[in-house]
Amino acid sequence: MASRILAFLILLFVTYAGFAMEVSGVKLPDEDQKLILNGAGLRKRAFFQVYVIGLYLPEKKASAADAIAGPGPKRVAMHMLRDVNAADFAGALNDGMKDNHSEAEMKALEPRIKQLLEAMNAMKEAKKGMRITLDWVPAAGTQLTVEGKPSGAPIPGEDFYRALLKIWLGEHPVQDDLKKSLLGEKT
Repeated sequence: MASRILAFLILLFVTYAGFAMEVSGVKLPDEDQKLILNGAGLRKRAFFQVYVIGLYLPEKKASAADAIAGPGPKRVAMHMLRDVNAADFAGALNDGMKDNHSEAEMKALEPRIKQLLEAMNAMKEAKKGMRITLDWVPAAGTQLTVEGKPSGAPIPGEDFYRALLKIWLGEHPVQDDLKKSLLGEKT
């Protein structure tokens, strides 16, 4: 009897090992590309669940400033919970950047924002179940990946990736409780 219980517990552990968190039915691994899950949460718009997002960093950070400015690779992983037109999705990201940057800062980022928006618009639609990542790769730049395949060329400049992170972690995040969740706070 004890051996059966032990076997069941081992099976249970193996089945769930590697998943740090589950949000709205989406299991997020505790590591992704050798990065550690800092936090995860649910992006809502009105009463719609839009996507589950996980923030992966080289090491856990409790403050937004540290998460944004910290050195090394980073990943934002989004798991779509509903279909969203790519233009609307890209527009929402652009709006999130505008909320956290001055007009002059946005002007300086404009060519790179355009590059990201073009790559996002190429996917036509962010479909339910789709995995979209935004990676900061220090030697290359910001890489948009859709379902594991790069979309567009890497976008240069760490300042651009930091600007993207401010969508969720800035002074005016798209959703306050989501910011707290990405920083590992219980909400």
